[in-house]
Amino acid sequence: MLKKKWWHEKAAYQIYPKSFYDTNGDGIGDLKGVISKLDYLKDLGIDIIWLSPIYCSPLADQGYDISDYYDIDPRFGTMEDMDELLKEAKSRNMYIVMDLVVNHCSDEHEWFKKACEDPDGEYGKYFYIADAKDYKLPNNWRSYFGGPVWDLLPGHTDKYYMHVFHKKQPDLNWENPKLREEIYKMINWWLDRGVAGFRIDAIMNIKKPNIYTSYPADRDDGLASIDNMLHDAEGIDDFLHEMKTETFEKHQAFTVGEVFTDRPDALEAFIGNNGHFSSMFDFAETIAGKSDDGWYKCKPVVWGEEYKKAAFGTQKRLGDIGFISNIIENHDEPRGVSHYIPEADVSDTSKKMLAAVNVMLRGLPFIYQGQELGMTNVVFHSIDEIDDCSTLDEYQVALDAGLTPESAFKAVVPYSRDNARTPFQWDATANAGFTTGTPWLKVNPNYTDINAAEQANRPDSMYHWYKELIALRKNPEYKDVVVYGEVVPYKEEQTNLMAYYRKGTDRTLLVVANYQHDAQDVVLPGTYKKVLMNNLDTLDLNGDILHMPGYQAVIFEI
Repeated sequence: MLKKKWWHEKAAYQIYPKSFYDTNGDGIGDLKGVISKLDYLKDLGIDIIWLSPIYCSPLADQGYDISDYYDIDPRFGTMEDMDELLKEAKSRNMYIVMDLVVNHCSDEHEWFKKACEDPDGEYGKYFYIADAKDYKLPNNWRSYFGGPVWDLLPGHTDKYYMHVFHKKQPDLNWENPKLREEIYKMINWWLDRGVAGFRIDAIMNIKKPNIYTSYPADRDDGLASIDNMLHDAEGIDDFLHEMKTETFEKHQAFTVGEVFTDRPDALEAFIGNNGHFSSMFDFAETIAGKSDDGWYKCKPVVWGEEYKKAAFGTQKRLGDIGFISNIIENHDEPRGVSHYIPEADVSDTSKKMLAAVNVMLRGLPFIYQGQELGMTNVVFHSIDEIDDCSTLDEYQVALDAGLTPESAFKAVVPYSRDNARTPFQWDATANAGFTTGTPWLKVNPNYTDINAAEQANRPDSMYHWYKELIALRKNPEYKDVVVYGEVVPYKEEQTNLMAYYRKGTDRTLLVVANYQHDAQDVVLPGTYKKVLMNNLDTLDLNGDILHMPGYQAVIFEI
């Protein structure tokens, strides 16, 4: 039986601070910008705000390479600004969640600098450092950003260090109890300061198999996918249980994990009543069509069917085990409306359909900044406009596979993380109202049509649609069924129809969405009590036959 928690009835929102709102004209968003927009988020209905990393960092991977866990990067502001944000959020009954990045740190962190000075000393044991015997790499694992996971330790010609991500992100050695103690000390320091919890980054990587284990090469580079490491690693539960009991549990903190695993017991272990985290993101939809051989080999998918299959699959596995966090996009994914809807069909109607089927699922809705406006992928004209290190690596992978520069660029841009990292579109003034300076990343040219100022004053806008969905979730009459009600697929066999019941103790809702361009008829289960939401102005109902134009979505109480 699911134990009810304080955060179950909430709505969450991810802020990518660098692109949210700039108050000092340097082209980079900052904490004062977040503070100034709290009322905007409160009006939307947001309770929990996850901030992508704002710690001191050289930004090799946009803040996920932390050089000081105890301080705010000057680009984003000061610790005083952070304390002010915590205070202002609390006054609005809102909660601030920080990003917890503890699989790795920055190569500019004091720990790594000391490890380079004395690899065999105390801090050398905080990392994975191996002897460079005959200059042969300890293993053939391929890093997430391309190339081997090993590089020569700075200042040494006879030792390697491991980085499963960027070479400026050395992996921390969780086998070392002293390292874990330092991490727990830092986590508690932030929780004591008033942070409500953490989004936990890349946590499945903290446990490695024997580092001298190699795998069959799967590309011409002679390297093997890092997924092999994840599959073979055993014992991560001990680390995660210890972290929970030493930190989160003591503060009743909210935690949401970035968990990639095919373990059959994953849901119970990670988000069950005694799980490691409060929740974890559902990435089932985001991986549809992707290829381990590179983005250039991603396959086209029929999204009406793929999205339904992925979402229902998660809900069926979940049952009453725990609470999942539902997303359609984040800082690591392209814009959801550009990814899950055919380009020719992207409109307010189809965007609202996608929002409805996602937010009405059981679980915690996590909205990424700009999603509530229907922000789309940006049109990039050259690889020189791309800042994301992951996209640049995938571009090189495509080139190495024989694609022309033009074809490689065209293949990888739709999946670029920079699509979601362009500045927030506040209004139709210069730079979308994001900054008075030069933005760090290009602004999507469609900001004159898609922006918060215009939508706030238009009742039929995307912004108001999301606001209504969140309000329905919190409505005293319906929150029991929307938050805790069972998800039961309806007419699952009907192509490109995504329909499901939400069954509560005393109410039943039916979500019906035509996930395609062409109209189709749907047989309803009988009479209904009322229409709670409809993304079109009309309802074409003949007896129990509902004629649905393309991308219509309706929420019935039955």
